[in-house]
Amino acid sequence: MSHQPIIIDTGYLRPGLCAAYLLQENRRAALIDCGTATCAGRVLAALEAAGVAREAVDWLLVTHVHLDHAGAAGPLIRALPNARLVVHPRGAPHMIDPTRLIAGARAVYGEAMFERDHAGMLPVPSERVVVAGDGHVVDLAGRELLCVDTPGHARHHYSVWDARTRSWFAGDAFGLSYREFDNDNGAFIVPTTSPVQFDPDEMKDSVRKLVARDPAAIHVAHYGAVTECARLADDMRVMVDAMVSIAQAADGHEDRHARMVTGLTDLCVERARTHGVADAQARVAEVLGNDIEINAQGLGVWLDRLAKTRAG
Repeated sequence: MSHQPIIIDTGYLRPGLCAAYLLQENRRAALIDCGTATCAGRVLAALEAAGVAREAVDWLLVTHVHLDHAGAAGPLIRALPNARLVVHPRGAPHMIDPTRLIAGARAVYGEAMFERDHAGMLPVPSERVVVAGDGHVVDLAGRELLCVDTPGHARHHYSVWDARTRSWFAGDAFGLSYREFDNDNGAFIVPTTSPVQFDPDEMKDSVRKLVARDPAAIHVAHYGAVTECARLADDMRVMVDAMVSIAQAADGHEDRHARMVTGLTDLCVERARTHGVADAQARVAEVLGNDIEINAQGLGVWLDRLAKTRAG
């Protein structure tokens, strides 16, 4: 049995977009993140393909409760009779009663998109929920999985340190790194500032926390493992600052959102070209277009929160 993680393509929206991870130790297993509710069947099929019995799964760790990471938790907990859900203290109430998550998703995505991508969300029984504060350790058959608070993308976000492989499972705390941008210069990375709790200082602090352990790899949800962690951490910090500057420059204009989308697109295209990506304009539009739109929304929420704080 390999100690290395198995990546599971949850199938959310398109191939290679949203990952879950399977860890195995002494014939027991853990899942890290799980995709949306409509992805549950693919996760279960991946367990079967890996030769993992449903009864062997002890843990489902969700790095945060955004629906592309935790939406399938309810259906999976029902299908995995021995599994317990490990969730951040701020996220646990929303897993036990997902009413607000469901209402928010319906409002954001609309009824048709909700039914396509998120239908089937279920509550997780409270007795099967483990609340993981900063420093909580999950015991996977003797293999310690350390949960470390990593806010910035969301206040209900933790990352998982696996000492066995000297690697992190970082959810969205270490940005997006799609394999379509890989080339001889390595991986390409973009922060994810999606609504509604983005905080630039906390994000940069979390990035520093992740690379401080000198990891062999960081496994991100979108999508897969990256290994040039120090370089990518520098890129993350530069990108966060640039994105904040774009948002601040757009603030106060009636077309603020459109200005941010244009600025973020230009930033990603410029950095992709510097990275050596061929036809960067088209590639960024194709692969990152949806993420840029969501990032602009999150930056807008952050600007509004700052304005409200200043107003008292």
